Parts: sequence; C-alpha cells; structure tokens
Amino acid sequence: MSGIPLGVLDLVPIPSGATAARALRNSIDLARRAEAFGYARHWFAEHHLNPGVAGTSPAVVLALTASATHTIRLGSGAVQLGHRTALSTVEEFGLVDALHPGRLDLGLGRSAGRPQPHPQPQPPGEEPARTRPGYTPNGLRIPERFSFAPLLAHPRVALRQRLLHLPGARPQEYAEQIDDVLALLRGDYRGPDGVEAHAVPGEGADVQVWILGSSGGISAETAGRNGLRFAANYHVSPATVLEAAEGYRAAFKPSAELDRPYLTVSADVVVAEDATAAAELATGYAAWVRSIRSGEGAIPYPAPAEARALPWSAADEALVADRTETRFVGSAAAVADRLEVLREATGADELLITTITHDHAARVRSYGLLAREWRRRGHLRPV
Repeated sequence: MSGIPLGVLDLVPIPSGATAARALRNSIDLARRAEAFGYARHWFAEHHLNPGVAGTSPAVVLALTASATHTIRLGSGAVQLGHRTALSTVEEFGLVDALHPGRLDLGLGRSAGRPQPHPQPQPPGEEPARTRPGYTPNGLRIPERFSFAPLLAHPRVALRQRLLHLPGARPQEYAEQIDDVLALLRGDYRGPDGVEAHAVPGEGADVQVWILGSSGGISAETAGRNGLRFAANYHVSPATVLEAAEGYRAAFKPSAELDRPYLTVSADVVVAEDATAAAELATGYAAWVRSIRSGEGAIPYPAPAEARALPWSAADEALVADRTETRFVGSAAAVADRLEVLREATGADELLITTITHDHAARVRSYGLLAREWRRRGHLRPV
C-alpha cells in the first residue's frame, strides 16, 4: 500500500499548571509544525465544561490557526450539531472560507442530549471476523464494548445540555440537519413553504464535508447516503470501529464529490525515541480518560509524576481499559507498525492521529517522529 495521509486531531488540551491561553498557543504552534511535517489536515474537537480542554469552538480555533498556517487543511472534529443549527454552522465556516478558501474541512457530529435512535441488531454473519477473542485476523485489538449509559446519565451531562440549549429548544433530527447543511452550502435550500434561504457567506464555500461517528448507526448511514467522507473513532470507541466502517460502506451512494467511500480512522498515539520514553510520556493518559468517563470532565493533563501520585483502583482500571489497551505507544517504527494494522483492518484511506502529553515539546516531537517514519515507508509526500 502507499499514499496513506496522516491528519491531526487536536483537543487543545490544557496541561496541569498551564492556562487555556497557553493551550491555544500550543495548538497553533502544533498546526504550524504539522504543516511542516507533511500532515494533510489538522482538526479541532469540540468539548464543553472540561477544565482540561480549551477546544470549545472549532470554528474559532481554526480561524485563528488559518492565519498562522498556509497549506494544511483545517477542520472540525467535530462540530456538535445537537446544540447548533445548520445555518449558524454554514455561516461560521463560510466566514473563514471567505479569507482562506479551499482549506476547510467541515466535520459534523452528533452530541449527547439529542434523541437517540434505537440500536439495530447486527444481522447474523456480519460480526467482524477474529482469529482470537478481541482481535481482528491481522491483530488489531477490538475490546469489549464500553457502555456510555452511566456517563450520559451523569448530572453534569444534563447541566451541560441545559447550558448549551435555549430553554425549550429541541435538537433537529440529525439526518435532516445534515440535509439542510448540504442544501445551504449548495445554495438550493427551500423552507417548508418553498421560500429560499441563502447563507452568505457560506453558500458555495469550498469546504469538504465530513461526518464523524463511533458506530454503524445514524452517523455512518447519513454519511454513506449522502456520499460524504466519514471519520470512524477508534480512539473514542475502539470496540465499534469495524461496524462503523462497514455501516458507512454499506450505506454509501456515489455523489458529485465522491464515487467511492472515503474513510479516515482515528487513533491515540504517543511516540518517543524508545518504548520506555514513550511510556513515560503517556503516563497521564489513564487518569485523564478516567476523569472524562467518571463524568467530572477532563482534568488538566497531568505530568507523569502527578499521575503516579493519584489514587487508582481496580474499578478505575476497568473504566479505562478499552482505551489504554488500544492506544499506540512506543518508538516511531513500533507505532507505525500498529497504524499499518489499523489501516489494514479498517480499510482506511487516511489515519487521524491524536497525541496528548503534558510537555508541548514532547507532543510536537511525537508527531515529528511519526511523520518521518511514515514518510520513510512511502506514505507521506516529501517536504
């Protein structure tokens, strides 16, 4: 295989002892470095009420970053449509595209608080093949499915929804909302009474539309039905990445933009000169994931010594096991080998790398070491 681009998924993490301002400056610097390393795109996630994450508005962060970079594509991974409208989303990205045309990826996702569809049972015979329990035939770890139900029932999630939604507002049905986004971008939107609406700026914007999802449900189906690009989240829900990829492909219909499915898959990665150094840099990861899954919100990312001093139990270990088992930590060659396995198992056209360390220089170096190894294998363009 050849020509498998790498992208960056950036949560704009706040290291312990730092500020949101420092985190933003770090992310802008990382985007500049990623551009120099040869990464194809740099996406910003959207999270709210997380003390350790400054990425609350992808459109704002990518607008700031666009002025500091030149060629790398910038995007959202993803805009949470559950508390937004199609018009506000198209207008925001249209504003940025007006000054930085042809560089934006509009990544769209669902969010907690939106009415959830009933899960559909998987038809017999469609369970992904495994050579041994929990692994694909080529050795990709597929852990047991994690239940997000306790997290979604946490009072903090309800508070977040109350603060993000106008009183009495109900999210629009997701597939319908995507249809509205696409119609506004094309310029052929019509209201229920036939009245036209034109988003200026926004209409005709030269953006790539992506759908992000963690399962083979409504997100994958919507991406496929509309012939859009799809991002499957191995780093968020590794247990369901295969069904997400297959659900997308099964639903895909060619569009004016794509004649075949186009998939990127995310992975948590930390690279250093050797396995011992990488493991040390990754020490804070388990405690950070625990803070998210316990409902308290992401804590400022701890330094290794701080993470080792935190209390830890068997219940904590179980809470984060699927995430710690599926992150790729080690030397550039070892991590690249595991990324090759991920790409082969999912059939991804690109890979999306998310790396968090307490030290910004170490984070930049991780991306740089991986890019150099990936280029050595013939996947990245020369720089």
